[in-house]
Amino acid sequence: MIDTVSRITADQVDQANASGRTPVVFIHGLWLLPSSWDRWATMFEEAGYAPLTPGWPDDPPTVEEAKAHPEVFAHKTVGQVADHFAEVIGRLTKKSAVIGHSFGGLITQILAGRGLAAAAVASATPRRKGPQVLSARSSGHALLSAFDSSRALMPASRSAAGRPWPTTAGWPRRCAARA
Repeated sequence: MIDTVSRITADQVDQANASGRTPVVFIHGLWLLPSSWDRWATMFEEAGYAPLTPGWPDDPPTVEEAKAHPEVFAHKTVGQVADHFAEVIGRLTKKSAVIGHSFGGLITQILAGRGLAAAAVASATPRRKGPQVLSARSSGHALLSAFDSSRALMPASRSAAGRPWPTTAGWPRRCAARA
């Protein structure tokens, strides 16, 4: 079975709860570590959110340890990984936004489908059946404006939903300025 939430993640949850700010949970993809979200977490913190970068179950703390022990990434089901992140989100006192990339985007979609996210952005996710996702162009604005009930979130057209995710570093600031 999956280990309990790490001490680092538990500390991030405690900090987010104490801050009173809206939490944003970042979920990395396969073969990455939570540190892959560090720059994004900093930008969201500067924009007034409480970022969390929890690891997958049994994630090693460093790239060196991950390379030395790649077996820790094996033998986990998608459901176990989703349950792990659901446990992290369940410890938050405010409903969070969830952002995931690649396989982390798939986990994000599962968590959103369970009703665990106030807003969700899934970038470069594996294709799956189910509800249509927001387009890359609108999802950043949708995420940052989701907490303002005067704005409606609109699903993307089929052609827009298939466009690649923009990886420009400035979009959270631009969106936060408009929110």
